[in-house]
Amino acid sequence: MHAITRTGWVEVITGSMFSGKTEELLRRLRRSEIAGQSVAVYKPSVDDRYGETTIGTHNGRQWEATVVDNEGKGPLEILQADPEAEVVAIDEANFFSEALVEVCNTLADRGTRVIVSGTDQTFRGEPFDPVPQLIATAEYVDKLRAICSQCGEPATRNQRLIEGDPAHVDDPTILVGAEESYEARCRACHVLRTGDEGRHGSRTDINRGENGGEDGGEDENENRNSKETEDGSGNDTPTDESARTSTNS
Repeated sequence: MHAITRTGWVEVITGSMFSGKTEELLRRLRRSEIAGQSVAVYKPSVDDRYGETTIGTHNGRQWEATVVDNEGKGPLEILQADPEAEVVAIDEANFFSEALVEVCNTLADRGTRVIVSGTDQTFRGEPFDPVPQLIATAEYVDKLRAICSQCGEPATRNQRLIEGDPAHVDDPTILVGAEESYEARCRACHVLRTGDEGRHGSRTDINRGENGGEDGGEDENENRNSKETEDGSGNDTPTDESARTSTNS
């Protein structure tokens, strides 16, 4: 692969939760550090799962990070925070406003290597902005897959669970959580709860991926036909290889 030398660039690491996005982000940061490059790392203020000023993986690896307001024009702070950094890394991009797209492109135009990590789908299986926009404008994109917790197939979706049951389709898009609130699942095993009554537990309407099946009671056929919607790391070229707030790499 021909390396980019005349400008900076944007790398996006995406995929479902538990697919190793932040772990890959940290791997790239460690290599940059070994190469003697200056590094700046940022995280959204809404995510404090691994400490207020660190980004972390589900297996315990961490890196110090600067906390940035994730809403509105908050991400623009990144442009002034450390203008001399050769490598800028941004974790949990899905929690940021669309201003993050402008930030990443401006940094790349300045000659900075930008590494962004974040899940590309909400718990409903829908595009999780601004990650899809970043994917469209990035020079390098790696989409990682986890293992489906139900069947063992490659997983690309975020299954949100509320007290062990599938989340309702109308629940808020962002609910920050880890194993206690989410599982990685494949298309067939991904489940959403629908219907006003089912939401409160008096009736259960469940939709699965088009190849899956779930007994939802007497309204089974109607449920199967209803529409599904979801929530839930020197200059080396990237290798192949986590939701908006109820206040879910």
